[in-house]
Parts: sequence; structure tokens; C-alpha cells
Amino acid sequence: MSNLFFYGTLRHLPLLELVLGRVPDMVPARLPGHAVVWAEGQAFPLVIERDGGMAEGVLVRGLSDEDRAALDFYEGGFVYTLRPVNVDTAEGPHAAEVYFPQTDRWRPGADWSLDDWAARWGAVTMGAAREVMDRRGSYDAREVAGMLPFFRARAWAEQIAATGAPQTLRRASGMEDVDYQGVRGTPYKGFFRIDPFRLRYRRFDGEWSAPLERECFIAFDVALVLPYDPVLDKVLLIEQMRFGPIHRGDPAPWVLEAVAGVVDAGEAPEEAARREAVEEAHVDVKELRLACRGYASPGYTTEFYHSYVGLCDLSGRDKGLAGLDEENEDIRSHVIPFDQAMELVETGEINALPLVMLINWVAARRDQLRAG
Repeated sequence: MSNLFFYGTLRHLPLLELVLGRVPDMVPARLPGHAVVWAEGQAFPLVIERDGGMAEGVLVRGLSDEDRAALDFYEGGFVYTLRPVNVDTAEGPHAAEVYFPQTDRWRPGADWSLDDWAARWGAVTMGAAREVMDRRGSYDAREVAGMLPFFRARAWAEQIAATGAPQTLRRASGMEDVDYQGVRGTPYKGFFRIDPFRLRYRRFDGEWSAPLERECFIAFDVALVLPYDPVLDKVLLIEQMRFGPIHRGDPAPWVLEAVAGVVDAGEAPEEAARREAVEEAHVDVKELRLACRGYASPGYTTEFYHSYVGLCDLSGRDKGLAGLDEENEDIRSHVIPFDQAMELVETGEINALPLVMLINWVAARRDQLRAG
């Protein structure tokens, strides 16, 4: 049995219970000569040495080897190392160990608050942590750490979804008319996630449906942007190899698309659209116009699109290469007259429907956009 001192997110009891799978024995404690600060630009804190400082936390006692293994798996992807310390409690000093961050991995930020973190990041962290712990036994900690931004993005999508949308024509009832009976069988939990489920729902005639057994592809919220120069009347399209056409048997797996990317945890869709325009096309969008928001295919996936037209300056642009090496992106951009884009829609060479929708959105407002 061993004792660990937690100063950061694992002070949040629901998270600690999730990782351990049980309610632990814990007492308030403090680590002298240290302070807890935000990791700059991240959703978690660091503990650092500080003269006269006092890091608030909890001492968790009586941890078994299995507990330690679960904690090492959860924390292992963050590249922490365990060090022995002495902490102060109401009962007196206690020997414990602490997960310390690598000093050169993150920059220390402002002082950290558990309450502030819980309000902003608690739900997202819990959702991501469930995905992390679900993969224990199938992946090692470093592999899971590489997926963590996507786990957070999926959890963030649930937060965005909670804002809802109008129900003026469609049925106004909600989940009270859905009897969701949970996941059945074994979900697929890799980089992507597929949940088999069972449910029944109240039909329009008031009766309950027969039980349905289906699968749902658990995806992300995605920001899409079509860069458009209203002065030159040109658009920028990107081209990249796509897996969908390959698995459908399409002989042409390179696809023309709008700029697109996952909305990262804590990020507004508008911010994601601007970021992706820079990453995928090296374009600085001057103004974003919202075209629409909606589900890509609500019958089988949670994927949700936030679609924009980005007004920008495309002068001097023709073709280019872009993409992030760490995401294995190989992206070619094409700057073409808008009339040519319309022709590509009509011939079917543009066969990614989000891009078709955005081109038609511009076509319906082209004169207005060009008039400024």
C-alpha cells in the first residue's frame, strides 16, 4: 500500500473515482515550498517549486498495486514522473509521492484554481478520461496520450450540442420520448469510436416503437470554411487523399474540399475555422460569414458541421502545399475563378457535399458579397 499527493485535476473526486474505479481514502494536505499553476495554453495544472509557497491538495492513502497501475496509465501519457515528498495534514506530516511534470515540457502560467478548472474543463476532462480508461488493456499510455486531444474534442462537442437549436416545425419533445437502453456488445474504441446501442422511441402515433439495435459513429464538431475573394471572384479549394472513396471503391480517392478541421476542446467554431484556414491553406481570413450549422448525416453519426465562407485576399495565389506533419496531412490548394468552381460542381468533380453547399451559398449571395 502507498500514499500519493494530488494537487491538480485528480483532486476532483469524480475524476479520481473514475480512474481508480472506487472511492478512495483521502484527506486534505499541503505541499510546502511549492505552488500549483496552469500549464500555459493547456487544460491542466503543474506543480512548481516556489519559495514560501504552499500547494493545496489531497493525500490519498492505502493505494494498492492495481490503483497505482490505473493511475500510472492515466498519468503516464502526460509524461509525469513520481517523486517522494513530505506533505502536511491535520494529523501531522506524511510521506507520499507526487506526479511531477517534466520541467521542459510545458510553460508555467498563472496560479491555478480547482473551482475555475472544474467550471471550465471539468465536464470535458471527465468525458476524455472515460475514453482514456476505456482503452486500458488495449493501448499503452503513450498511444492513448496521442489520442487525448480527440477525446477532449468529442467531449467538447457534447458541450456545444447542449445549446440546442429551434424546434418550431419539428417535434418539440426531447429525450423523455427516447428510451435509451445503453451500449450493447463491445464498442469499437480506437482513434475513432463506434457505439453499438439499443433504444426505443415514442412514435408520432403515441405508441412506443419496437426496440432498435444499431451502431453510431461518435465523431466531432467540425469547422469548415471556403476562402472566397470577392474582389477577384475566386475561391480556394483544397485537395487531399480521403479514406471514404477508397473504401467505397471509388477509383479517384483524391477529393476537392473546403478547408476543414476538428473544433478543439475549449475552442469556438469560428476560432477553429480561422486556425484551419492558416494550417491547411496559409490563408488569413478577414471576415467569416456563417453559412449554416448542422449534422453531416444524423442517421448514423454525431458529426456536426459549422460551415463558413471566409472573405479574404487571394491575390498572387495559384497552387500551394500545406498541412501539419504531426497530423500526416498532405494538402494541395487550388485558387480558381468562381465560375470554374460552379462548373466542377455541375460535372460532379466536386463531390464533397459540404463544399457543394458552400459554393451554392456563395452563388446565391455573390453579387451582394462582391458589392461589399
